[in-house]
Order: sequence, then C-alpha cells, then structure tokens
Amino acid sequence: MIRTFCSAVLLTACALAPGSSPATAADGGRCATPSGPPPASSSPTTVNTLRQAYECVLDNYYSGPVLDSKILLRDALAAYTQDLVRRGADAPGLRLPALTGDRDADWAAVAEVLGTGDTRALPAAITGMVAGLHDNHARVERITPPSEDGPVGTGIAGLSAAQGGRLDPAARPPLFITRVLPGSPAERAGIRPGDIIEKVDGIPAFIGDRVNQSLVDTFASSTVRLTLKRPTTGRVRTVKLTEGPVEEQKRAVTSKTLPGGVTYVKVPGFFQGAADQVVAALKNTPKGAVLDLRGNGGGSPREVTRLLGAFAHGRVTSYFCPLKGDCTANRTDDSVPLLGLRLVVLTDRACASACEDFSGAVKDNGLGTLVGTRTAGVVSGPSEPYLLDDGSVLLLPKVRHLGPAREIIDTVGVPVDHYAPMTALDLAKGRDPGLAKALSLL
Repeated sequence: MIRTFCSAVLLTACALAPGSSPATAADGGRCATPSGPPPASSSPTTVNTLRQAYECVLDNYYSGPVLDSKILLRDALAAYTQDLVRRGADAPGLRLPALTGDRDADWAAVAEVLGTGDTRALPAAITGMVAGLHDNHARVERITPPSEDGPVGTGIAGLSAAQGGRLDPAARPPLFITRVLPGSPAERAGIRPGDIIEKVDGIPAFIGDRVNQSLVDTFASSTVRLTLKRPTTGRVRTVKLTEGPVEEQKRAVTSKTLPGGVTYVKVPGFFQGAADQVVAALKNTPKGAVLDLRGNGGGSPREVTRLLGAFAHGRVTSYFCPLKGDCTANRTDDSVPLLGLRLVVLTDRACASACEDFSGAVKDNGLGTLVGTRTAGVVSGPSEPYLLDDGSVLLLPKVRHLGPAREIIDTVGVPVDHYAPMTALDLAKGRDPGLAKALSLL
C-alpha cells in the first residue's frame, strides 16, 4: 500500500491555508480546532492528552451531550490494559474504578488509577475510546511528516475489499488487486490488477466466507509476503514486497470520448476543484455522460452540491441533522450551468462518504442511473478536526447525514439500478462490465 502524509478523511485538516501557524491544543484539557497544519514534531501522549480526547468527544461529537461517560472511559481503559498485556507490561492493581456517570468525577477517578500513565499505551486508550463510538467518520489520526525522499509504499494502490482504513465486512471472495502504481515495487515484481491474494504473510485472505480484517495490520508492514493467483492461468506464486519510492499521486479528474457521443469521466475523489474539472470535461458532450465513482472515497460536500448543479437545479441533495433541532437541507449549486446530459454513474463498495452523498442524490432525484454495486454505507456525517497536545488529530462528526428522502444511507449504502460487479478475471482481461452496461443504457 502507500504511506501518505494526509489520508482522505484528513482532507480538511491538511488543506488549511499555507503559511498559517500550527495549531496548539487549548489549556484545561480541551482539544483545539486547528488553525494550521499539525506541528511537524509531536510530544508524547500523556494522561492529559487522554483527558483532552475525552472532553473533546463529549463537547463536540454529534451525540456527545447524551453519551455515557462511563462507557467512554471503560472503552479507553480496556484498550489501555490490552496494550499493556500485549507488551508484557501489565500493571498490578490497575482496575476500572467505580464510575457514576458524572463527567468530571469519573475522569478524576480514572486519572487517579492511571497516575502518570504509560506513554505507549495511552495512544491505544484514545483509539479505543473513539472506536467505541462505532462511527465510521470518528477516528484519531497520528500525522507523521512526509519523507524527504517522497512517498513510499509497495505500489498496491487498490484492493477489491478496501473501504478506507478497513476491509468491507460484506466482501465476497476472492480478494484481488485492483490498482498497481507504475514503476512501483509491485509493478517491478510483476503484480497486475486482477491478481488474487490468497494469503498475506501466510494469513488467509478469507476465513470461511468472511474477509480477514487482520490483513489491514499486516499490509501496514514495510515488507509483506503475498501468495498470489493469476486468474487467467491459475498460476500461484509467492512474492516478497518491500516498500520503496513511489510516484506522487496527483488528484485529478480524467476523461475520454467513447463511441456514440458519450464522455467517460473518472472521478477519484471530491477534492477541491473536482466538480469544475468534471464540468469542463463534459462541456462539449453531445449525448451522455458516464461518471465513474468506483474507488472514490469521498471528500468535500461542497464539491458534491456543485457537481449536482450541472445536472439539476432547485433540488435537495441531502440533509445534515444535529442531535436536536431542525435539519439543514443541502441543495444543488444553481450557479453551475446545466449540461442537459443523460447520466450513468458507476459505483462500487469503495464509493464512500461524499461519493455516497452524490450517488444518493442522483438516485433520489431521478438524475441518472446507477450501475455497478451498492456503495459502502460509510457516510455518518462530515468530520471536523480537533488537535490534541501530542500532535494527533481527532476527527468527529457534528451532524448526521441523511439522503434527500431523509433516509439513512450510513451502514446501508446506496443500491444500484443495474448490478454489474467487476471480477478479478474481468480486470485481468481488461474487461469492464459496468462500463459496458452503462453504454448500453445510453
């Protein structure tokens, strides 16, 4: 895989104004909204950092006002003790104290138990507390400066079951590679899109019919050993991959003209300027457009409403809803001239977050046809970044996302109108059943 300085979910935190001073965490145990990029060097994680995260969740998370502080602190201490046990560093007498549900009193009780804390286990405590929210847009990211030599990785840039930082729990076997970067260690090793991953460091890709989530940690290693099967020949081989320099990946929309007056546009993410790039690519299209959102992990809600404005005006695209009170309707950007084109959108299980926002709006408003597979169901709500005093960034949704019909898309996904999955053999042979179906509809 590729190690990068800013992950997709940290787009807001990492795209702050250049030249602005790094943010610092506020006093009194509170987190801070970043006013610039996270600091290049980080301080150790302390008990105070855990307190900041605890207070930050209660103050800023969508359902923070009604969260049970006992559960937050239980999840934190559970992850903390598990890390100690894993390292053979368990502390005698470390127990969860009696908690009452009083926010401040509960923190004081846990802080007394922790004392100065174990600096290696405290990051795990923060991660465990946030994971206990069971929210796909709530997480803690530890930012590391980019290598002076540029990005590094194995060059495997896509997996059939990838969904952000996890593997799709609904993935069906086999697990196969969908994208390999040119000039990367993977390409030099002869790995191609469509190659089926049977094992990673001897660990099977599937246990029964369920994808093995432990592969995420295995892939994070700098060296991995892959057992691969080529679908066109059935040949099985083992390849040892070690991270090396890979080309910087530019975020850009690409397009090509297809027969019959159709323009195909690949939209890898809803990054700043993506909507205008798509509109520019479609301006002289006489008949129809195919927008390929497969593998699109999301981005800016503003880019979504702007791109939808090229296909309809005066429509509600989604709702952002607070815990209490009225929802805010998001609407098409009617300053964008209408293209007047027939539209087919290609989606898959890696289409997440803002990608699902767009797909749901297309479906509910009857703006086009969805082809491929159901989207990821990873669209709880847009995340806001908060900086902790160890330099890590806590991302928390302040609102909940609903579709134009006020339906919940999170965890469910957006269903397609025509099912056309990509298989390992399709990729290996250069076939695209989704695009073929799209062209038949236009």
